[in-house]
Amino acid sequence: MQKGSRLAADIGGTFTDVAYFDPATGALSLGKTLSTPGRMVDGIAGGVAKAGTTFARPETFLHGSTVVINTLLERKGTRTALLVTEGFRDIYEIGRINRPDAYNLFFRKHVPLVERRLRFEVRERLTAEGTVDTPLDEDGVHRICDRLVEEGIEAVAILLLHCYANPAHELAVKRIVQQRLPHAFVSASHELSQEYREFERCSTAVANAYVGPIVRRYVSGIDAHLNQAGFDGKFLLVQSTGGLYESQQAQVQCVRMLESGPAAGVIGAHALCRELGLRNAVAFDMGGTTAKAGVIHNDAVLTTNLAMVGGYNEGLPIQIPLVDVFEVGTGGGSIAEVDVGGALHVGPRSAGAEPGPACYGRGGTFATVTDANLVLGRLGVASFLGGEMPLDRDAAATAIRERVARPLGLDEVAAAEGILRIAVTKMSYAVKGVSTERGFDAAAFPLIAYGGAGPLHASAIGREIGMRQLIIPRAPGHFCAFGMLHSDLRYDNVRTTFRKLEEMDFTEVEHAFEELAAIGRRTLTESRVKTASVNVDYAADMRYVGQEHSVTVDLVPGMLAARDRKALKRRFDEVHQQRYGTCAPAEKVEIVTLRAAVIGVMDKPSMETIATGDAAPPAAARRGSREVYYSELSRTVPAMVFDRDRLLAGNRIDGPALVEEHASTTVLLPGDRLEVDAYGNLRIELGGKT
Repeated sequence: MQKGSRLAADIGGTFTDVAYFDPATGALSLGKTLSTPGRMVDGIAGGVAKAGTTFARPETFLHGSTVVINTLLERKGTRTALLVTEGFRDIYEIGRINRPDAYNLFFRKHVPLVERRLRFEVRERLTAEGTVDTPLDEDGVHRICDRLVEEGIEAVAILLLHCYANPAHELAVKRIVQQRLPHAFVSASHELSQEYREFERCSTAVANAYVGPIVRRYVSGIDAHLNQAGFDGKFLLVQSTGGLYESQQAQVQCVRMLESGPAAGVIGAHALCRELGLRNAVAFDMGGTTAKAGVIHNDAVLTTNLAMVGGYNEGLPIQIPLVDVFEVGTGGGSIAEVDVGGALHVGPRSAGAEPGPACYGRGGTFATVTDANLVLGRLGVASFLGGEMPLDRDAAATAIRERVARPLGLDEVAAAEGILRIAVTKMSYAVKGVSTERGFDAAAFPLIAYGGAGPLHASAIGREIGMRQLIIPRAPGHFCAFGMLHSDLRYDNVRTTFRKLEEMDFTEVEHAFEELAAIGRRTLTESRVKTASVNVDYAADMRYVGQEHSVTVDLVPGMLAARDRKALKRRFDEVHQQRYGTCAPAEKVEIVTLRAAVIGVMDKPSMETIATGDAAPPAAARRGSREVYYSELSRTVPAMVFDRDRLLAGNRIDGPALVEEHASTTVLLPGDRLEVDAYGNLRIELGGKT
């Protein structure tokens, strides 16, 4: 085992990416292979081998996965039961009665993960202050367990009213259920969220139970494989916050891995921003199945406290801290198809890793975004994955001709160009979803694009939004795995507590914060993971008195100690103004929830610089030219092709051009101007939208 070495593996819907950092040499080695849905660990092992290392070498193994989000979206979880306070059996189905499209006759509300016949009422009741109103009927819980045994239930979620104020009843119910169903996965809501809002807590507990057995088998399977392969270090997984937690914790609080991979990418973008001296940026990740975007603002990753799995209209809420990521079902493997009305759709269905796009030559027959890029000349037949995976252009052209061009009465090039236009428009929604819709001017932010397919489309997406700067980091196809190497251990603790600002006892609030931080510090100590230092971040959810929803306000050090209510109020007004475009300085404010994040800062690899050259790229970096269709010119033109690994700092390239590397290709549109910086990043000034 190499002291301080870290191995990171990110499993996506199409590819598995691996990054290994060796502190002895300062070198970062990378591996990429097709994901193996039947046995995910095989894809990791393949990536580790391609990175030129073994599981026995690293001191820490870091992992991010889409297993949780995919299980929820595909509804392939285990048979789950819900135990809920008497009188609230239907709370999970009633929800918030949202009707986003008031005049949509085809609107469908959310569909619970637990059918009504498997929701059982528990006789008990606590007040909002946590005192007992109706004692827990333990005999009734045993009778429910009789039913659960008869039904063969594998997972149980528990939601009792006001358990965030007093978890005693939930703990008692969980103890009984575990005694009666020792092999079942049991999830109590207060263990995941100590916030009010019973529907959201219920949905979170159910989701955790629903995916629990699958995640437990998945994580324990990887753990077993690591042990067999000689790994003797710490196995950590990426949470949706971008922070790390232990594999044992991940097998209990599974839902915290909801946005595991995408969060790591945003953490990597944040690390890059710090190296480049940028305080603001939009992080854009496009892989084989989806495209995601997050924001770095004022040198901090933008976070949220609620995710809607399946979208706002029909989705189920998950109430956990997480990186604010907006996701659309558009990736390199997204299928393009014409519906019965003659409209062309791209995604959310994906060809995945098996069989993959038609051009992979693995039996796929659907036209995908990757096939369109190949037909238009943006991808090279012999240069995909560094030549390890030759592409079949004829298969791609046939799929587009049969599936898209012929039904629409177009030629292959026009059909392929149409596929990319739709894909770019959809992906621009992801960028707008975390920027414009959050009160930011996206055009003023640089776009950091990564993922295997991100650099192919980033220029077009940036132009669509009016952005002017684009940054393609080194090894963009492995960037989420790279981001994991820059993640820290993180434990978030939250407590709902209602206090009007004008009446608030600062000493009492400080004590509450200290208690939350103490829980996080204790968990950090128990993990026995070596950290360089420990930081604690505090925040409070605040709202105007009379409002239903709140906004999270980060509390800078000393803000509470200063006892300055006016400064705290001004800070809330600023956040509200940015988020909603309005604020009410004269209105009274109340605190709803307190938040403490304890962060165990870990040592991180430094970013390597590259050799410096002239403005003109060296001859060794030139790969000749290729015929590429550009919609901006409405024709096919020769585009110079460059080998990114041979470019030097200071090299400049004008579009149209292509920059190829092992796991990605950067497309420069006409009018784009590229310069390689000292770290090997491609800094691109975008031309205007035409």
